[in-house]
Amino acid sequence: MKKRLNVKKKALLIVALVAILLVLHGIMTSAPSMAEPLFSASQDVTTELTMDAQDAEMQTISAGEAISEGMYSFWQFTGFRNCTRGNLIMILVAFVFIFLAVKYDFEPMLLIPIGVGIIVGNIPFIQDSYTFDLQGALAALSKIEIQGNSTFDLTEAQKFFVGLFAGQDTLNCQQALDHFHEMIKTNPDQLAAFLPAGMDPTAPNTAKFFDSLISQVFNMNIQTGVYQKGSVLNYLYFGVRQGIYPPLIFLGIGAMTDFSSLISQPRLMILGAAAQLGVFITFISARALGFDPHEAAAIGIIGGADGPTAIFISTKMAPHLLGAIAIAAYSYMALVPVIQPPIMRLLTTKEERLIKMKEPRMVGKTEKVIFPIVGLLLTTFISPSALPLLGMLFFGNLLKESGVTKRLANTAANPLIDIVTILLGLTVGASTQADVFLTVDSLIIFALGACSFAVATFGGVCGAKLMNVFCKEGNKINPLIGNAGVSAVPDAARVSEVEGQKYDPSNHLLMHAMAPNVAGVIGSAVAAGILMSFIGI
Repeated sequence: MKKRLNVKKKALLIVALVAILLVLHGIMTSAPSMAEPLFSASQDVTTELTMDAQDAEMQTISAGEAISEGMYSFWQFTGFRNCTRGNLIMILVAFVFIFLAVKYDFEPMLLIPIGVGIIVGNIPFIQDSYTFDLQGALAALSKIEIQGNSTFDLTEAQKFFVGLFAGQDTLNCQQALDHFHEMIKTNPDQLAAFLPAGMDPTAPNTAKFFDSLISQVFNMNIQTGVYQKGSVLNYLYFGVRQGIYPPLIFLGIGAMTDFSSLISQPRLMILGAAAQLGVFITFISARALGFDPHEAAAIGIIGGADGPTAIFISTKMAPHLLGAIAIAAYSYMALVPVIQPPIMRLLTTKEERLIKMKEPRMVGKTEKVIFPIVGLLLTTFISPSALPLLGMLFFGNLLKESGVTKRLANTAANPLIDIVTILLGLTVGASTQADVFLTVDSLIIFALGACSFAVATFGGVCGAKLMNVFCKEGNKINPLIGNAGVSAVPDAARVSEVEGQKYDPSNHLLMHAMAPNVAGVIGSAVAAGILMSFIGI
């Protein structure tokens, strides 16, 4: 009781002190200056008092208006005022990601950063647009240039806005975009006069560039969102946008990976290649659904079950689809234990699931050191476009296997990859702003991603069955390891182990499955390089 009374006394004391301070503040702000006389010698005291009362009333009204305007401005910036159904949907998706990671241990190192990133990216903030006349738009262009956030040549941009405002007094963002696209349709020749020399006003890339420029000028930038120039998230997102994070992830993967199982059983590399069937079937399907070749190539890599590779090729081929492709790739990577087992059981017989494979032979240090060097030369000569990924993968592995760079290998395999994973997951998640992410294209990409994983699993398992046709008795391959041909290391190999043990607890397939699994990592990067070379960046 005494403690409660003391708490109440303290609370009352604090309230009283605050009240006293507020009263004193009111007295000090409303009191006349000590340097001024209280009354004028030439005026009647009554008149002065009346005027003081009027001034006080006007100050009260002015203060009330200021408070009202301040509260309205505060409300304009709150998430409650700017929240949309899309924001709530994406936050719900984030909760699902975090739940799957915590409850079922589905790729927690990825899903938790991505889930938190989705929440961060969908905290609603004010995105109203300004209304400018021509002078206001030109001033906004200059301001962006001074701040160093420009992605345009100032002179060319000013020339474009002069043409955009021809015959227009004022425009807001939506009006400017509508007017620009109307000019493209009705008078492209006139528009061409205000564009940089040689730029086709009807080309899709032209519309994309100037849509982005108009949005940058007219939209209010409070430097909060991942797409807003100058924000912290935008700076962190630079590593995704420019393809910096994926090669660093590959460096860490190389430093953690033991290629012994692949070196001892090189024939299993074929399963890693067979699983890339998902990449090319998805590419063809995306083209059939109306995506252009660059977009289809980026979507197809989802079938390789390799998040970093999907991000890398998306930044080169279809940056506007980056968020959807990255989220789809990582989502299905996490769901490998759910998606693959039914397909594996459907495609195999009980006798095939019971096949016991020969133990892999021991691999010497010399072979382990030579492998990354030969692998680097061979794969990059085939697919030079994949050099940033494959070069870092084999470099990391050489650090590990050489035995003389343990500190570098440990840095790449632990602190470095952990830091990059945090930054990659957070910024990829934040890129899923509802107004950018929730589109029909995103839904199609997710559907294609699911199909691509199924086809990749089908390709790996059927590849193993086909190889068994040519293998002698006693040297057969258990088709359950075919699923590991996708690049989800080591989850896909664990799925092979778990499924094999359901039918024979003494049959351990993990080491065998790691061979096609690491081959899948190499295969998905090679496939990405082939697509980039075939289509052109």
